[in-house]
Amino acid sequence: MLETLERWDHELLLFLNGHHAPWLDTVMYVLTQTLASGPWLIFLVYLLYKKGGWRYLGLVILGVGMVILISDQTSVHLFKNVFLRYRPSHNLELDGLLHHVNDFHGNIYKGGQYGFLSSHATNFFGLAMFIWLSLRPARRALAVLIFGWAALISYTRIYLGVHFPSDIIAGALWGSLIGMLVWVGKEFLRKRYIHTKTE
Repeated sequence: MLETLERWDHELLLFLNGHHAPWLDTVMYVLTQTLASGPWLIFLVYLLYKKGGWRYLGLVILGVGMVILISDQTSVHLFKNVFLRYRPSHNLELDGLLHHVNDFHGNIYKGGQYGFLSSHATNFFGLAMFIWLSLRPARRALAVLIFGWAALISYTRIYLGVHFPSDIIAGALWGSLIGMLVWVGKEFLRKRYIHTKTE
């Protein structure tokens, strides 16, 4: 069973990674950089301010920091350093089969040695879940945009050949759980100390 799942994982990776174009290489490498999400995050900060004012925004920013801290640390210390699963870019079975791109210095981008689970997927899905819950009630279109953003950033990791699809799925699930739990903590503090504009 595990061998079958691993084979499917490899086949899906090769299929998705195999669909590439020269102009997309640069786009995907830029998008995978955290700072590339800056303008989108600024827009979400504006929406959060509109919902609850400065005190609410401050509480949400504190929550965002917690999501990033927990997601980043647990994805490395509870998963990468425990499972020690090589990234596709470091997997000898896939040597020569993957499409890689160059970084800003002209070197082939391969990421770190271990890849399960994806820190990018954990961080961005954690943020997406936390921010979406913090913006509720919001239009469905906004939810699609928020989670679509997290999915796009996560997809760049497959495009770049540095994560298996299972790394992304596991990271998305773990990050979403973290985002939800931090939101619960944020709501506890909000109900005790802050009233949003919509209440």
